[in-house]
Amino acid sequence: MMADYIPFLFGAEDCKMLRNFYSDSSIVRLSLPTQDRTLNNLPQGPGIWIDAGVDGLDKWQPGRKGAYAAYDTFISRFNGFDEVTNPSPDSSRVKGFVESVLDKCAALSPKPIWLSVPQLPMVSNASRNKINRLLAQHAAEWKRTRKYAGKLILPLIFTHPKQVNLKTQRKGQLARECYELACAQGIWVAESTLNDQQGSGPLEKRFQGLVQFHQELAESLPSDAIKVAGPYWGMNLVLWARGLVQHPAIGLGNAYQYRVPGPTPHQGKDRIAVPPLRRLAVASPKLKEWLKEALGRISREEPAYLEFEELSRYLNQIPLLPRPQVSKFYKKWFDSLTSVPLSSRALALYQDLSKAFVLGRSLPPLPHEEKTARRPERVAQQLMLNCL
Repeated sequence: MMADYIPFLFGAEDCKMLRNFYSDSSIVRLSLPTQDRTLNNLPQGPGIWIDAGVDGLDKWQPGRKGAYAAYDTFISRFNGFDEVTNPSPDSSRVKGFVESVLDKCAALSPKPIWLSVPQLPMVSNASRNKINRLLAQHAAEWKRTRKYAGKLILPLIFTHPKQVNLKTQRKGQLARECYELACAQGIWVAESTLNDQQGSGPLEKRFQGLVQFHQELAESLPSDAIKVAGPYWGMNLVLWARGLVQHPAIGLGNAYQYRVPGPTPHQGKDRIAVPPLRRLAVASPKLKEWLKEALGRISREEPAYLEFEELSRYLNQIPLLPRPQVSKFYKKWFDSLTSVPLSSRALALYQDLSKAFVLGRSLPPLPHEEKTARRPERVAQQLMLNCL
């Protein structure tokens, strides 16, 4: 049985995690700017979804340098790329850009079964409505003239919390228009500023807004539309468990947040899964000290005691390899939810997160490295409140 999740791949290490833990994926998403590191390292079986990374033009300016250099070298290979950021775009040049981008994606071997419609990320005003409609329209023409037999997926990338929090800025009508103009068969939604493990108070409003937007989207799109959300850590699972999307997008041991392509990503701190709490934590000597204190707070008979003991031993490994540990946990967590019928899945996720919440309430605060998510139960608490 093929899994519902869709791993997002950007490098060779992602492919390794895919082979080791997620080879039952029905489809995987590759980014055209990094496909040379992923396409030839895939396992047999999963279908391929290619996204050209056009949303990286979000902050494009002529002559920009620095962290954007690699992306700008990539996107400038496509004639008309600079027309996409023109406030009054020339339709014929936009058409040429769309054709060249989608031709490149479709030419990859094996042939992708899904392609992303070229789109710019959402902004808080109407300044990109015209270009996104044009891009969608020309994608439909490309599909018809090239007789492409796969599916087109419309990206809907948010770049500011209020675009989801405020109903007046959610762009649901524009999404429906572009979906129809592109003759798309699916839609992919990602809130690119959302770190759903941050634990801060504003997340509660943002989670509610994201759920409401997906509810509105489900009502406005055809019932057979493919719907993808993420990658996130937990909100993708919430939306999937509630039946609002069929496919949660996931990271592969890291990157549980979508980043608009462009700047070279910074290397963050190593984080490991804390399975009983359904969250990640910074792998550090301070976490080892916290685990020792946590073990003194719970009974040896509790399953969490053994999991914390195992985690403490894991932190002594040299070298520490966080990605396999996180991937293994996430796979196990997802499989436990998949075993529940869809009609009961939201309740099952709520109960699962509630157990993590109750346990976390009994434990001391995590190290200061966790900032607004120092309370052990904080991540589970915020997620569980949106399950039902």
